[in-house]
Amino acid sequence: MRLGVIVSDFRNMDETLSRLKADKLGVIFVSNGVYHTATKEGGKKSPLLEKSPNMYVLTEDLQSRGFSEVQIDSRVKPVTYSDLVDVIFNDYDKTIWI
Repeated sequence: MRLGVIVSDFRNMDETLSRLKADKLGVIFVSNGVYHTATKEGGKKSPLLEKSPNMYVLTEDLQSRGFSEVQIDSRVKPVTYSDLVDVIFNDYDKTIWI
C-alpha cells in the first residue's frame, strides 16, 4: 500500500510515523507542520525528516508563516495546492491526516 501522511501540527509525531507501515510512505507538511521543514529545535532538524524519502511541503503555508523555499530542508519538495492534489491522487492509495 502507498500511504500519504499529512502532518499539520508541530508536535512531535516521530513515534506515530514510526508505527505506520507502507510500501511507499509520503509525508506532506501543511499548516503548522511546515515548521518541521524549515526550523531547528536545539540546533537539530526535526526527526520527521528521517521518516521517508518522499516529503512535500505546501508552499502557501510556508509563505504565510514567513518562510521561503530556500529555507526548507533540501530533502523536502515544495508543492502548491494544485501539485498537492496531483501528488495525493496519483502517488498514494490512502491518505491520513495526523
